[in-house]
Amino acid sequence: MGGDALGSRAVRPLSAPPSDPDVIGAVPDGAGSATGGPGARTGGCAGAPQNNPVGAFLDEETGDIIIGGHAMGASRKFRNVQRNGHVALVIDDLVSRDPWTVRGLEIRGTAVALEDVDPPVPFMSREVIRITPTWVTSWGVDPGAPGRYSRRA
Repeated sequence: MGGDALGSRAVRPLSAPPSDPDVIGAVPDGAGSATGGPGARTGGCAGAPQNNPVGAFLDEETGDIIIGGHAMGASRKFRNVQRNGHVALVIDDLVSRDPWTVRGLEIRGTAVALEDVDPPVPFMSREVIRITPTWVTSWGVDPGAPGRYSRRA
């Protein structure tokens, strides 16, 4: 598949607040995992989870998540998705230490490994993973409605 898999659709980093809170259930502004960014988990060939920080972007037209990195096509994560398209993506954030306040999203879905596509940002490689969410849970995203919320996508 050559060219631009995203077309002229708008994509934005998942650490930016969404324009529609119903899309993915309101991604926290500035959210990132303790490792400094979203972490996508895939299953390795032995079935054990494999988790590493990734760049994550929301395709606002489709609601899909685009995962990219410096050399995504050479990563174990990319190979895992080629073998098994079931993935989970966690984006979490420590808002405050006092009082202790956390927020985040867990997105589960199906994924495809795409090659030779225009990446969401120029410094990423031409291989990306496209996640179609099937289940989303959030916690601490809306200070006015504390708790954990889940829904099928």
